[in-house]
Amino acid sequence: MSDPTPVFDDLREESRELDLLVAELTDNEWARATPAPRWSIAHQIAHLHWTDRAALLAMSDQAAFQKFAEQALTAPDSFVDDGAEDGVRLGRAELLARWRNGRQELDRALREAAARHTRFPWFGPPMSAAAMATGRLMETWAHGQDVADALDVVRAPTDRLRHVVRIGVRARNFAFAVRGLPAPEDEFRVEVQAPSGELWTYGPEDAAQRVTGPAVDFCLLVTQRAHRADLALTAVGPDADRWLDIAQAFAGPPGTGRDPKPAAPEEPAP
Repeated sequence: MSDPTPVFDDLREESRELDLLVAELTDNEWARATPAPRWSIAHQIAHLHWTDRAALLAMSDQAAFQKFAEQALTAPDSFVDDGAEDGVRLGRAELLARWRNGRQELDRALREAAARHTRFPWFGPPMSAAAMATGRLMETWAHGQDVADALDVVRAPTDRLRHVVRIGVRARNFAFAVRGLPAPEDEFRVEVQAPSGELWTYGPEDAAQRVTGPAVDFCLLVTQRAHRADLALTAVGPDADRWLDIAQAFAGPPGTGRDPKPAAPEEPAP
C-alpha cells in the first residue's frame, strides 16, 4: 500500500494557501460575489467548512453520519446551499475560526484513519483516508479558484494538481453515467503537462481516444471552473471529444459549468 502522507500534506498546504487569500479580507470583500451563482466568498469558505465537518462525522460516528446523509439526500437540490448559508450566518471571524479548527481536526483524523487502514461511509461508496483527502483537496482547489476569480487574483499552479487530475481521469465513466450516457468501452490516453514541466500520463500509450494539454486546464475543466472553449485541451477521437464536454470530478448531479469568456472586441479598422 502506498504511503498516503503526501496527499495529507498537500491538502494541508492547499488549505493554507486559500487561508492566505481570505485571512485579511474586509467584510465587503468577504461578501463579494464569486462566479458560482448566488455564492459569495463567505459561501465558498462555509461550504468547505461544512464538508470538512461531514468528513469528520463520517470518521468518528458512522451511525450519526448515515442519519445526516439520509437527511441531506431528502433535499438533494438544496442541502449544499443550505449548509453554506448556515456557515455564512456565523459571521466572518467565527466562520474563519471554525474552518481553521475543522481543518486541523480533519488532518489529525485522516492520518489516524490511514494508520488503522480504516474505511468509512460517504455520500457515494465508502472511502479510505487517502481517497477522502484527495477529494477534499480537489474541492479546496476548486472553491479556492472561485475565491481567486472573485478577487481578480491569478494563482500560480502547483504539482498538487496531480491529485485533481487523478480524480478527473478516474471519474470519466461517472461523468457519462450521471447524464444517462453509456460509458466508452475503450480506455483513453490522457497526457497533461504538470506545472513543474513533468508529463503526467494515464491509460495505454496506443489508445485511439486521447486527451492532451496543460494539467491546470484539465483541472479547470473537470471541476467545471472554466469552459472548454477557453482551455488549451485537445481531444482525439469522438468519445474523448464528448468527454471534454461533460467531464466532472465531483460527485452529484451534472453541473452547469461556466459560460465561455466573451470574445475580445475587434480592433477598429485603420
